[in-house]
Amino acid sequence: MRLFAFYCRDGEHGEVFREHSQEALLAHFEEHARDFVVAGPLAKDDKIVGSLLVVKGTDEADARAKLEAVPYFSMGVWQSIRADEFRPLFGEWAAGD
Repeated sequence: MRLFAFYCRDGEHGEVFREHSQEALLAHFEEHARDFVVAGPLAKDDKIVGSLLVVKGTDEADARAKLEAVPYFSMGVWQSIRADEFRPLFGEWAAGD
């Protein structure tokens, strides 16, 4: 299984959309926890500006499908999404640690 980091920046109304989909988001993560290495908000000072999700997948398309199932995607919270394969070299997520 490969890992893909998705750097998602909120749109103009991200804060409002987050509020309306928070419950669905938490239920989704509870049901699909095995698909994620980590997921959480990105902040600048006290304001949430986006999300970082590291998703497990056989390839980028598989990982993106899992990301697109996250309620924040369909609710339009994120304005832009950047994806890159993540290959941990050191630390808790690195192989063998």
